[in-house]
Amino acid sequence: MRMCVAFCGLLLAAANTYAGERQVSLDWLKTVAFAAHQTDYSGVFVYQYDNHVETSRITHVVEPDSEYEKLESLDGPKREIIRHHGHVWCYISHRMVQVDSHQGHSRFPSLLPEQLSTMDANYRAKEAGMERVAGYNTQVILFQPRDNLRYAHKIWAHTDSGLLLKAAVLGDKNQVIEQYAFTQLQIGGSIDRSWIGAKNQAQHDAEPSTSPELAKGGTPTNSGWVVDALPAGFRKTMEIQRSMRGRHAPVTQIVFSDGLSAISIFIEPADGDEDDVDGLSSRGTVNLYHKVLDKHLITVVGEVPPRTVMQVLDSVRYNGR
Repeated sequence: MRMCVAFCGLLLAAANTYAGERQVSLDWLKTVAFAAHQTDYSGVFVYQYDNHVETSRITHVVEPDSEYEKLESLDGPKREIIRHHGHVWCYISHRMVQVDSHQGHSRFPSLLPEQLSTMDANYRAKEAGMERVAGYNTQVILFQPRDNLRYAHKIWAHTDSGLLLKAAVLGDKNQVIEQYAFTQLQIGGSIDRSWIGAKNQAQHDAEPSTSPELAKGGTPTNSGWVVDALPAGFRKTMEIQRSMRGRHAPVTQIVFSDGLSAISIFIEPADGDEDDVDGLSSRGTVNLYHKVLDKHLITVVGEVPPRTVMQVLDSVRYNGR
């Protein structure tokens, strides 16, 4: 009897520990989701996938009217992007051009959605120790998917502010497929704001972009195309008809998200071009699969494993308007 009581006590203690850890992780998720928008910071981060490395400098400040963000490339051609109050400007050929914001697209360090309700159903979030990143103490959190149709995610959140300092996407064998990490960082304190005034005037004088490479555009639509085999937890966030460079006709784009990953489906008439062939390609966490079905070229692009984009495409069908 004494052994039974002790065993039950151990089970209860383990259950309470697990519940406590889970609640702490969920609290951290909420903190991290908002920290990137509510914290002043400036630093350099590295983005890596396959054998590719990109280095960028980011400056983010919060002002009474809104938040301002400046992103500068430190490798290759000079690029500079300014974000303010839901608008995006890009420096091109020594002039500032306003471009359409990419709604629903996450970017480091703002990788977690503000709405976390669906994530618990799709991922098991658990604490994975404490580590130092760019000189700061962080809480490591692992998001383990509840199926094999999405990747695992690992994040490192600053223990004081909650700012995300590092993020990695893991494959089936826990190998790193893609990673962001700050190498230099200042959180709070005296961060240069002189660029805001100069950029405000430049933004006022900026012209809307006419470049199909920069302007997202698109008109909301109900195309009649449906997907029967989406992974559980993916919800439609956008359905538009848009023009794309090199395409002879408007393309229908449907976007789905589970909170951490996104899947986009592009549907256009098959015109017999050389790209109208079946194929699968990958770049980091992004997998692309396209196939001609019923005289339409269907392309699925997703931050999910290859098996998932193939499953999704094979279940796309036209259901009428």
